[in-house]
Amino acid sequence: MRFVWQFLAVLAAYAIGGAAIQAVKDNDWLTLVVGLAAAALVIYVYAWVVRKTERRQALDVALEGAGAKFGWGTLIGAGMFSAVIVNLFTSGHYEVDGLGSVQGAIGLVGFMAGAAATEEIVYRGVLFRIIEEHIGTYLALGLTGLVFGLSHLLNEDATLWGAVAIAIEAGFMLAAAYAATRNLWLTIGVHFGWNFAAGGVFSTVVSGNGDSEGLLDATMSGPKLLTGGDFGPEGSVYSVGFGALLTLVFLWLAHRRGNVVPFGARRRAAGADSAATLPR
Repeated sequence: MRFVWQFLAVLAAYAIGGAAIQAVKDNDWLTLVVGLAAAALVIYVYAWVVRKTERRQALDVALEGAGAKFGWGTLIGAGMFSAVIVNLFTSGHYEVDGLGSVQGAIGLVGFMAGAAATEEIVYRGVLFRIIEEHIGTYLALGLTGLVFGLSHLLNEDATLWGAVAIAIEAGFMLAAAYAATRNLWLTIGVHFGWNFAAGGVFSTVVSGNGDSEGLLDATMSGPKLLTGGDFGPEGSVYSVGFGALLTLVFLWLAHRRGNVVPFGARRRAAGADSAATLPR
């Protein structure tokens, strides 16, 4: 029953925040403010509903050390996407024509922050965490990663390959990051860093949602296997490769820290018992 209450609570915050961002999306400064407020709202609602339904503090969104964890996550996500762009640039498939829009990038900070926080709370904070308690880390990672990827089929220029790519490079990777750290600030940072680098810095299409106006005025061309086509670089084999590699790194860390939940070994993955050693 706690799953239902938590899912409904964060979904309501997700809907409210998303509607507010859409209402101001034509104003970059308002998008910045509303996007950050939407992120704060869904995190607060998650902490509140966990406290009410599980009679404990939501340690995975504790404020202590949140800035550092979010910062490290942002560096990981931005670095990962930058590696994709470097490969596309050196192979002649990404060209920079000049500077883009600073104001557009500012608006994307809010938009991407709202999207990263709400999606991480829903998919990793509620879905992965609770499902993992029942079927273990690996099955929960696979199941929620696929659901996360398939949810992107609703986007404007979605493709089945794009959804599969998102499942591998983001759905699996972010669940593995949560398993390794038991901290949502880090996964929110990774998600935000990836998305903001894609749209706010390199001005590429993000998950098939159309062109972004970021810091660079750039164009991309070449085979869909490398560029992702209309879906954007998230449909690139480079993205899938880097995401799969990072998934393995995070799973190795999860094993090393004893954070992998075996199938049939029911326990609260982010509960009070793990508070002494997690997150690192």
